[in-house]
Amino acid sequence: MSSTERTTRRTTKSAVAAASFLLLTGAGILAAPTAFAGVPGGSSAVDRNSDFNGDGYTDLVTGAPDGTVDGKEGAGYVTVQYGAPNGIGTNTTVPKGRVQIVSQSTKGVPGTSEFGDRFGQAIATGDLDGDGYDDLVVGAPGEDEGTVEDAGRVSVLYGSAQGLDTGRTAGVTAAKPTADARFGLSVAAARFSGDIDGDQLTVLDQQGLNVFTYHAGVLRQVGTPHSTGHTLQGAYLTTGDYDSDGFADLVVSGYSPDDDYTKGWSALYTGGTESLTYSRDLHGGLGTASGDINGDGYDDLVVGQRSGVDETTGEAEAPGGLIGVYYGGEDGPSGAEGPGSVAPEWWSQNSPDVPGAGELHDSWGNDLSVADVDGDGFADVAVGAPGEDADGEPGAGGVWLLRGTQTGLTGTGAQYFDQNTPGIPGAAEAGDGWGAQVRLVDTDGDSRSELVAAAPDENTGDGAVWILPASGNGLLADGSRSYGAAALGGTAGGAHFGSVIDE
Repeated sequence: MSSTERTTRRTTKSAVAAASFLLLTGAGILAAPTAFAGVPGGSSAVDRNSDFNGDGYTDLVTGAPDGTVDGKEGAGYVTVQYGAPNGIGTNTTVPKGRVQIVSQSTKGVPGTSEFGDRFGQAIATGDLDGDGYDDLVVGAPGEDEGTVEDAGRVSVLYGSAQGLDTGRTAGVTAAKPTADARFGLSVAAARFSGDIDGDQLTVLDQQGLNVFTYHAGVLRQVGTPHSTGHTLQGAYLTTGDYDSDGFADLVVSGYSPDDDYTKGWSALYTGGTESLTYSRDLHGGLGTASGDINGDGYDDLVVGQRSGVDETTGEAEAPGGLIGVYYGGEDGPSGAEGPGSVAPEWWSQNSPDVPGAGELHDSWGNDLSVADVDGDGFADVAVGAPGEDADGEPGAGGVWLLRGTQTGLTGTGAQYFDQNTPGIPGAAEAGDGWGAQVRLVDTDGDSRSELVAAAPDENTGDGAVWILPASGNGLLADGSRSYGAAALGGTAGGAHFGSVIDE
């Protein structure tokens, strides 16, 4: 991947604790690489292209954390579909080698597939060793470490010209594994600081939502969001270069018991030459995603919110859910009132020109993705609402596309899709949860991002994924297709395939 094709992600934290992790392989502790096999990755902050084989086409990673492996239910696995001029396909539609199944039973991957490991519950990609090939990071928060139950583990598979190299992997665990910590609950990778050639790995655990980074060859604790005024619970990580300084910023999001879990909050850490630094709190914390919506060169942050309160707190009422947009600038993400404002620009199904109407339990904004669908140079926003009723079917799910423009997000030209939309395979059924995961991704290299939408509860919990093509006018239902885990060679029964899709 060329330097112009890469983007970077940075975050800053001045007080960095002593090493808190072990980086393991089958041979024991793995030292940080001292030399790189290829040309280091680009100098930008956030790489939104998951290109494991360096062919210039984005690859897609999908998690099935409830998947059965070697008879072990909930051991979990991930699927990797390699991009190409004709996009991604399945084992039945593309040449051999374009689809890969990875689990802890895969030779070379640290650990062993066991009941409830949930390998694939968290996924991230980034060039950790700086060799120009993206690497895959997979969290298994249910992994036991010795006799310590649910301590959690993160596995790294390194990219190469042949794709992910299962013979070159690493396992990352806490230096002192703790029961129920669920290390690897969420993961991210980006270039948060400038002292190494590769990206840094960021990991969350459940016990206090500690934030860790793989930084300059050492895994360190950055801190916890507790000091931000809101005790966060949840596990969402997003990265973006919101101040366009060449370093990625990190957003840690979740819900807080301080307000009875009714609203989400996010803690912003800014990247810098040496480390990540806590900056401030932001409203919103359900789904999160980043991209340049208004084309000004600064990444913008989009956050989901279950519901709002009154305007005196900076929030808006919307029973079906909200999304908030913080626009990037020299001072980082900016709210509706300008730099430093907590309140974002709020959107809901009740906003002008947005299809539908917000209803209780829609979960509009449960998942988000930001990328350019129509090739106009402005990133668009995909909004998933797995609780949306479709033609009277409760919880069938729906997906919206809102357009980016030079002046920011707009409802003009917004699109809505569900499984009953003509041209989309299948039929809307109660409880499918279509849109529980969404991703806009350009897998065929035409500079237009297709929509990948998942319904993890499809077919009584087997799960399935849909792909909607992109065009100069937006997303297309015609030509869309769907597939389940079995089409890629995975076990389907109860896998909840599509529970996680790498952003």
